[in-house]
Amino acid sequence: MTPESFSPTGTHDHPPGTPPPGCPAHGLGPGGLHRLHEAEDLDGLYEQLREQHGPVAPVLLHDDVPMWVVLGHTENLHMVRTPSQYCRDSRIWNPLLEGRVKPDHPLMPHIAWQPICSHAEGDEHLRLRGAVTGAMSTIDHRGMRRHINRSTQRLVNRFCEEGSAELVGQFAEHLPMAVMCEILGMADEYGDRIVEAARDMLKGTETAIASNAYIMDALMRLTAQRRARPEEDLATHLINHPARLTDDEIGQHLRVVLIAAYEATANLLANVLRVVLTDPRFRAQLSGGQMTVPEAVEQSLWDEPPFSTVFAYFAKQDTELGGRRISRGDGLLFAPAPGNVDPRVRPDLSANMMGNRSHLAFGGGPHECPGADIGRAIAEVGVDALLMRLPDVELDCSEEELYWRQSIAARHLVELPVRFAPKPPQDVKQRPGRATVPPQRAAWQVSTAPPAPAPAAEPPAFPRQAPPAPEPVRQDGAWRRFLRWWRGY
Repeated sequence: MTPESFSPTGTHDHPPGTPPPGCPAHGLGPGGLHRLHEAEDLDGLYEQLREQHGPVAPVLLHDDVPMWVVLGHTENLHMVRTPSQYCRDSRIWNPLLEGRVKPDHPLMPHIAWQPICSHAEGDEHLRLRGAVTGAMSTIDHRGMRRHINRSTQRLVNRFCEEGSAELVGQFAEHLPMAVMCEILGMADEYGDRIVEAARDMLKGTETAIASNAYIMDALMRLTAQRRARPEEDLATHLINHPARLTDDEIGQHLRVVLIAAYEATANLLANVLRVVLTDPRFRAQLSGGQMTVPEAVEQSLWDEPPFSTVFAYFAKQDTELGGRRISRGDGLLFAPAPGNVDPRVRPDLSANMMGNRSHLAFGGGPHECPGADIGRAIAEVGVDALLMRLPDVELDCSEEELYWRQSIAARHLVELPVRFAPKPPQDVKQRPGRATVPPQRAAWQVSTAPPAPAPAAEPPAFPRQAPPAPEPVRQDGAWRRFLRWWRGY
């Protein structure tokens, strides 16, 4: 995968003979084009490219491979929704056909064609995609939300007594994997090892190939087990789909579902929690009821989509996009991050996008993310349950100390340290029950006559204090009981 920077300041060592950071020539290649992988501030570069070139701009990737980056909201949607002009099949990509993209190119894991629905077209795409969406349509979303809540409680139980936590490594990177392992039918595989393997594979480290092999081994074992013993899970429904996928196709598509959902949702969770903890207005709206958690999630999908760009689309014919002439075989980056801040659709970036789901975070067209509802549910239920358990949670560092690991594809928050008052663990298996009915009052008597005066009594030697009135027992209403059942408490 793409090399990623761990530098909080964005500074990098540069090879001898190249312009140092800050020099006007830094990050420029042949023809004066910008190298995306050398940019220290990608968001700033996208705006600079928008000014210079409009909604579609020419850029360079590693080894000075040319590519178009689509910056406009409308242009991105047109590209992903027009399969007659653009596809995901990199076998028609000109630089690849010309031998300019070597097998060890850093972006080959993103771009190399594979026989999976993400890259297929036509009838083959319908067969593979139909199997995936058909299997996902069997997911019990109400049961899934209860499982998300229980998984959240388990994770919070790990650190709630300590009064402090690091919410990226201890929460945001674990909850999506716990939920996805349950959905796929491999709950026993969930643990620190599979989370570490997924993170390692996505970082593109020296051990990424071994980590990918570890995950594929788990998925192929799951496939063999469900062939022999079907159960009510996504793997079984994928196997039983009329498309009749082979074991290899099943394993590869389980990997697509698992890793795509994991990566996107881990980023989304971290982004929402960071904004809740660092933006007082945002948290006040959330706490005051002016904004719900689902609306907060959608706002985050506008401002910080989990994937900055998606590699890649390819022109099937000579065409035009955003005023630029696109040649057959050209590559184009689908870019949700700059597309979501296109001034033609968001002239005021501070404006609330409440209720507006027209962002690009989940793509669109034939290759639109089929698990968008799963990602939303994990983020919504997870954030809501965490804030209910830890209502006093606060950031345990200054906002300026937060830093990101950035690549062309995505921007990952590295750590999110928090503090809170220590809380006792919660029984995650406890099911909501029917509360006992308080004793009823005696029969009511209504009278308009004034009560007869009580006979005078001798005052006591010491004044007596009236016993305190018992506190009224508040019975949960039907709506509150329903919410408790829905959240799984």
